[in-house]
Amino acid sequence: MGTRMLSGRTAIAAAVVSALLAPMPAVAAGASSVQVPAACRSVLNPDLAARMSRDILGVLSSRRGTVSLAVHDDGTGLTCAFASERQYDAASVAKVTIMEATLRRSEELQRTLTEWELANVRPMITVSDNAAAQRLWGNLGRAVLDRFLIRVGTTGTELGPAGYWGLTRTTAADQLRLLDVLTNARSFLKTRAYGLQLLSQVRADQRWGVPAGMPKGLTAHLKNGWLPRSTHGWRVHSVGAFTGPHRTYRIVVLSHDNPTMAYGVRTIERIAQAVHRGLDQGRGLVQGPTTEGKVSEVSDGSAPYEPVPGWDEPERDATS
Repeated sequence: MGTRMLSGRTAIAAAVVSALLAPMPAVAAGASSVQVPAACRSVLNPDLAARMSRDILGVLSSRRGTVSLAVHDDGTGLTCAFASERQYDAASVAKVTIMEATLRRSEELQRTLTEWELANVRPMITVSDNAAAQRLWGNLGRAVLDRFLIRVGTTGTELGPAGYWGLTRTTAADQLRLLDVLTNARSFLKTRAYGLQLLSQVRADQRWGVPAGMPKGLTAHLKNGWLPRSTHGWRVHSVGAFTGPHRTYRIVVLSHDNPTMAYGVRTIERIAQAVHRGLDQGRGLVQGPTTEGKVSEVSDGSAPYEPVPGWDEPERDATS
């Protein structure tokens, strides 16, 4: 807008956009998510970034709970970060880390996946099989998993204690990094095509979340997590990469303090619709929002409901 004088509605609009794009401190977990505006940036398309910030904030202004998101569009260079360093129990989203670590290990050993690995990786992702995740978690071991996370560049992900892979703490920023490993052509992960294939084959009743509002011509590669616990209510997460001819972008939404699973799903899908709409204006939709009757309200079973001694720390949760 330069230095020219603005008045009336134009000045008000400029002030709103400036406020949306200004960095803001994170709020304590459990506080209204509207207190932290979505900050989107794009050097190539600053108008898109401003509009996206406004639309996402508009969604969150009417939603309860604690929400974080991270978005990146390769084409426009648009990035959005909303409390993206806040930690959450990963729930079944941790299975993406387990899968990628398994793929990476096979490359380090210069071999293809074994029949045993294939027999566990596929159901772990496509039907969210917890027993398969437990077997791979134990087989990989913490050293391999930690080394993989360091190699990827995660900064806020902590592996869950002992066999509690669902209690892995993670952030939206780190989940975006993990998706980048699978979609970035410069990635060291040569087997990324297989990982993306599995994420595109998640069964129908688990394909809610970030695909809502997705346009035609794209393929959704996603993994979700849905876990109620005695503190912070429902954790409802959805992470996904969207690929098509000459187009790739990624959306991550993590949340807790949701009163029900359906409520968390609806929040995520409204955010996703705003992102898809902004990035793909004028293109017909291939997936609409999930109706509440199709949300099961049954835990993904990735972690216990009650606190785990020595791991769940209320003082830490209150500031995470």
